[in-house]
Amino acid sequence: MAMLLRQAKVINPSSSFHGQTADILIENGKISAISSKIDKADVPEIKVPGLTISAGWVDIFADYREPGYEHKETIATGLEAAQAGGFTDVLVLPNTNPAIDSKSGVQALLQRAAGNNVKLHPLGAVSREIAGKALAEMLDMRAHGAVAFTDGWYPVQNSNLLLKALEYVKAFNGIVIQMPVDAALSAGGLMHEGPISTQLGMPGIPSLAETLMVHRDIELLRYTGSRMHLTGISAAQSVAMIRAAKAEGLDITCSVTPYHLALNDEALLHYSSLYKVTPPLRSEADRLALIAGLKDGTIDCIASHHRPQDWDAKSKEYEYAGDGMNVQEMVFPIVWNAIGREVGIERLVDALSVSARRIFNLPDITLHEGNAASFTIFTTEDTSIYQQADLKSRGMNNPFLGQELKGKVLGIITK
Repeated sequence: MAMLLRQAKVINPSSSFHGQTADILIENGKISAISSKIDKADVPEIKVPGLTISAGWVDIFADYREPGYEHKETIATGLEAAQAGGFTDVLVLPNTNPAIDSKSGVQALLQRAAGNNVKLHPLGAVSREIAGKALAEMLDMRAHGAVAFTDGWYPVQNSNLLLKALEYVKAFNGIVIQMPVDAALSAGGLMHEGPISTQLGMPGIPSLAETLMVHRDIELLRYTGSRMHLTGISAAQSVAMIRAAKAEGLDITCSVTPYHLALNDEALLHYSSLYKVTPPLRSEADRLALIAGLKDGTIDCIASHHRPQDWDAKSKEYEYAGDGMNVQEMVFPIVWNAIGREVGIERLVDALSVSARRIFNLPDITLHEGNAASFTIFTTEDTSIYQQADLKSRGMNNPFLGQELKGKVLGIITK
C-alpha cells in the first residue's frame, strides 16, 4: 500500500526535515521518499490546507475497562477510539476486574491487543488488587511488558507503601504514576470548592486535596531519589510546586487532561454530570496556570484520562453519577481549539508525543527515508464536529459533542 502526503509540514525535532514543508511518499509501511516535490502516478494523495505530520502521539493514561466492564469499553473499541484520535501508542490503566496486578494480567492485555494498528502498553498496578495495602509484583510485570506502575483512579494513600514502591522501581529504572488526590479530603465532595460550589450549594473538593498530595509525593521522591509522574494536575499551586521540584533536579514529570485545559468549574452551573471528573474542574485562575505550565514545559504531557461510562452511569442524580469523560478521540481538537494559538503547535506535539516517549522509554520516531512509519497526520486549519454516532468508543459521556472545534485528526500511519 502506498500514500503520498502533499506539502505536509513536518514537526519532528529528531528529523532533519523538522519545520519544513515537503511531499512524503510512504510505501509498504516505510517512508520511501521525502522531497519538495514528488512525482508519483497512481498513488492515493492526501492534500489539505494545514496538513501536518508528527511522530505518533502517545496517550499515557486511558481506561479501556476490560476485563470486567466491557459494557463501558473494550480493548477493541478503545483502540479504535485511540486511532481515530491520532494515537499510535496508548498506556492502559490496570483498574479492571480483576486488576492488572500480575504478569498474567499484563500478558492477557497484550494478547487482546495483538495485531492492532495502535500499540497497547499495559500499566501494572502498584498494589495488589489496587487495595493500597501490599506491593504488587512490579518487577515480574515489568519483565512481561508493563511500562510503568500506577493504581490509577485510586492513588496510593499510604505513604509508607508509596515509599516502598518508589524504592522498588529504582532497581530497573521504573516509574510510578500518581494522580494526586487525598481520598479523605475529597470524600463527599462533588466539585471544586469555591464560589461556584457555594452558589450551587454543592459539597466542594478543596485544592488542598491535591496540593497536599503533591507536596507529600515530592517529599517521598526527594527521599528515595526515584522517578515519578504526576497526572491529572489541576491546581495552580501544584504547578508551582512541580516547577520548583524540577528546578531542584528531582526526576519528576507531570501531565494535564484536555478538559482541565479547556474548562473551569463554571461548566457545572447547569448541574450536568458530563462535567463530573476526578480531579474536579477548578477555577479559571487554575486553568490559566495549567496553560502557563504547559507552555513553559513544567507540564510535560497531555493525557486523555479517557474514562468511558455507559448511559446509566451518567444519567443519574449528579451525586451518584460516574466520574470521567470519554474524550480520547477528540483530544487534539479540544486542546487546539482552547489553547493552540497561545501555546503553539510544536509545544502541543511535544506534549502529545515527544515528551511521553522520552519519559516512558518508548521508541523515538524520526521522519527519515527508509524508516518505518509510526506517524500522526492532522490539520490545524480544518474543523471537527462530532456526534455520538461518530464515536468509536462505547462511552456515553462526552460533553463536547455537537461543538465546532478547530483542528482535525486525519489518521495515523503505521507499519
